[in-house]
Amino acid sequence: MKNGAAVRAAGVCKTFRDFWRRPRVEAVRGVSFEVPEGCVYALLGPNGSGKSTIVKMILGLLFPTAGELQVLGRPPRSVEVKRRIGYLPEESRLYPHLTPQETLEFYARLHGLPGDVARRRIGELLEMTGLVHARNRAVGGFSKGMARRVGLAQALLNDPDLVLLDEPSSGLDPQGARQVKDLIVALGKRGKTVLMTSHLLADVEDVCSRIAVVFNGVLLAEGALDELLVRRERTCMSFPTPEEPALMERLAGEVRSVLGHEPEVTHPRQALEPFFLELVRKAQTPGATGAVPSAPLAPFLAGGDSKGAAE
Repeated sequence: MKNGAAVRAAGVCKTFRDFWRRPRVEAVRGVSFEVPEGCVYALLGPNGSGKSTIVKMILGLLFPTAGELQVLGRPPRSVEVKRRIGYLPEESRLYPHLTPQETLEFYARLHGLPGDVARRRIGELLEMTGLVHARNRAVGGFSKGMARRVGLAQALLNDPDLVLLDEPSSGLDPQGARQVKDLIVALGKRGKTVLMTSHLLADVEDVCSRIAVVFNGVLLAEGALDELLVRRERTCMSFPTPEEPALMERLAGEVRSVLGHEPEVTHPRQALEPFFLELVRKAQTPGATGAVPSAPLAPFLAGGDSKGAAE
């Protein structure tokens, strides 16, 4: 059972200084939060709010000016911690002349994966991200969405305990974005900790259980999503629409007489995403062009591959 904190920040500050060491920008100011192990957690805020600075400190690329930051129970710059992290930056910087297969083989060597483990994981990740058909094409000719899939596969290659995803669905079509969200949910169920940033708040609602909202370097809100968003002063009821309009008016009249308030009567509306995806699913043909649907979670990420085999 998960009961620790994958990331713990206590009063973390980051001040950028100029050449003469004078304070120039207070990017992060006394931020404190915890990301529980096995949690899908979102760090939200407008551009320039300090999100990227916090992520870079978690990765050990920047030092906090003050406060304490621990990642997987250790300082962020620990080599052992870095082995257990997977990172997808906002911009996927890939070697344009390498293919997805060659890109993943390159990163597998950096991780020190044995050849048989690397081959198995690469095959599973290409299948999972829907890139099998393009595994031997140079990524320099890929669309942003296709390159994003390669970057996602790279971030998961080492079977990380903590996955940092910066705008994970950026550049993806709705079908690809849905697949990435399903993947994030599956990683959480597998016991992985996922820390993501996103400007697509609907995506955050779909996958995250906890959020932190940062503005101007200050933490504005933090907690479980359901607790932060529920409106307990309002109550909704859903039932089949009566065939007789008079019956609906009668029901509304009963509410008025009991509560003394005019009820709001509307019809529920499905979200655009499932409507769009169902249309595309029905129109999908074997010869369709573009990215193909991805497969479920790669077996090694679902527990079918022991870490011991890779070490």
